[in-house]
Amino acid sequence: MKAVAIDLAALGDTEPLWRDWREDARRRLRVDVDALDEELPNWRQLLERFAEERAPVYLRRDAEVSAALRRLHARGTRVGVFTAAPAELTRVALSHLGATGRVELVEAGAGARERLLERLGNEAVVVETRAELVALAP
Repeated sequence: MKAVAIDLAALGDTEPLWRDWREDARRRLRVDVDALDEELPNWRQLLERFAEERAPVYLRRDAEVSAALRRLHARGTRVGVFTAAPAELTRVALSHLGATGRVELVEAGAGARERLLERLGNEAVVVETRAELVALAP
């Protein structure tokens, strides 16, 4: 296997952190979280700070997942991660989960999976769950 495209959710679930940040922004900053670019131009920096402060509460390293990434990396497999989450949240999550050094490519936001597969090539294996990742690199 030359390349693998991993859904960030297989490494750790960022959805609760993203959801709680949006709720916090809506409540404290009184903004429409569906129109962040218009109502809160610096929302990406605020999200990143929020995520950095709270990542330990939301994200836990998984020994089996870390071992699978280590084995893939050692085999020379190109590892990419995709997610619909914002890039700022993705960077914090990968760092906190200890995956940054093992992941070569990252695509975040709308269309991330397709962009990553384009970069990795047609032969890339797509992994969407923790179980698939662990089974891929025994």
